[in-house]
Amino acid sequence: MSELSYARYGKDNVRLYKVHKDQETGVQSVTEMTVCSLLEGDIDESYTAADNSPIVATDTQKQTVYILAKQNPVTPPELFASILGNHFISSYKHIHAAHIKITVHRWTRMTVEGKPHPHSFMRDGAETRVVEAVAREGEGISIRSGINGLLVLKSTGSAFYGFQRDEYTKLPETWDRILSTEVECGWHWKKFASLEDVRSVVPKFDTAWEAARTITLETFAKENSPSVQNTMYKMCDQILAAAPLTEAVEYSLPNKHYFEIDLSWHKGLKNTGKDAEVFAPQSDPNGLIQCTVTRKGKSAKL
Repeated sequence: MSELSYARYGKDNVRLYKVHKDQETGVQSVTEMTVCSLLEGDIDESYTAADNSPIVATDTQKQTVYILAKQNPVTPPELFASILGNHFISSYKHIHAAHIKITVHRWTRMTVEGKPHPHSFMRDGAETRVVEAVAREGEGISIRSGINGLLVLKSTGSAFYGFQRDEYTKLPETWDRILSTEVECGWHWKKFASLEDVRSVVPKFDTAWEAARTITLETFAKENSPSVQNTMYKMCDQILAAAPLTEAVEYSLPNKHYFEIDLSWHKGLKNTGKDAEVFAPQSDPNGLIQCTVTRKGKSAKL
């Protein structure tokens, strides 16, 4: 009457911190991340027949994360995710796919007395660097890199006009508005044939992340935006040009609304239109704009 059509399990929220100590300079570097591992394979019996013999215990997966972090670099996260995924499909013959997600939390080196401090850091925002890697037996490694939680705002330089109007439309057109969003951006790399293939392009992962972040911030700031849709498309197009090994770029941008407050009831106080200075930040409902932009006519190549 029924059959198991999906099965995947693993360990979530594995917190990991690693410090690199340069013995010659005394400078230390730190990385903090949260790891999730999910495995697929010949594991149906553990669900349907109460046979636990095929299960790689979730605690084993957690300990594997710690041990491989000691034995290998954890940066860039694309490499460490690939190392983890490759380990699981190589070490267990009945595991055919490993899904690894890594969220890297910000620690920015402090500047003290005008100089970078050798071992002190601060968390200067909720922005995270994210990586999702899938290692499949006989198929290679797929990687998606991204930026989450990058909160941006500009107080002018954004418009929205010329949109569809009908009997349901109340929103007025505007040629000057506040634009704010929490950036979720991702880029998909061409499929890597092996872990060695990933290792061969390691510097490109940080370069792409830095380019994507710079493009996002600079385009957001400089663009006299006619719409979020057009601005995010331009960002995608630039990232594809900056990172030749990527095949697709995607954005998801929720509007963070700031509404004018009509204060004319108080002695005729002007606070709308060109006189608006005091606004009410809104939580929801909010607009949500998404897009994916891919290369036209060809795939990325090494």
